[in-house]
Amino acid sequence: MNTLNPASKRPKLMALLLTLLLGFPFLSACGGSQQSSTPPPPVDDTRPGVQTNRNARPSPQVNRGLNNTQKVAILAGAAALYYLYNQHKNRQGQGPQGQYYLSRNGRVYYRDEQNRAHWVTPPPEGIRVPAAEAERYRDFQGYNNQTTGRDLRDLAESQTPVPVR
Repeated sequence: MNTLNPASKRPKLMALLLTLLLGFPFLSACGGSQQSSTPPPPVDDTRPGVQTNRNARPSPQVNRGLNNTQKVAILAGAAALYYLYNQHKNRQGQGPQGQYYLSRNGRVYYRDEQNRAHWVTPPPEGIRVPAAEAERYRDFQGYNNQTTGRDLRDLAESQTPVPVR
């Protein structure tokens, strides 16, 4: 007499289930490499800790045509960030020489070749800009080292273009 005992099927079923559970990570790792549609988290180069190549980010170029009679203004803080953003917002490409973006939280960033966001920080000594060109940044914090004025959060929230004077 051949009778099937349900208890004899249980070890086979458990063995099959364990084999599938233990083999799943190996099988899923062998799948094709797909890039996700969401970019990786931003890299905050402004915080101490892991240092990236700080020399890769260009320092803003001073207009070499200035002479002693031309007036210059120093842009620091929000004014310098907005100046850098305006200089790079229409450029092609990625990386520190490419296009800059204004985030919703009022920070300026660029994307590298791996599509990671890098926050832009203005140089601590500020940026020397001809006074006529710097006039458009007069209302922002950091214009000629003033501590009052608009910051980029105001600009990001309003998303209205700043009038050129």
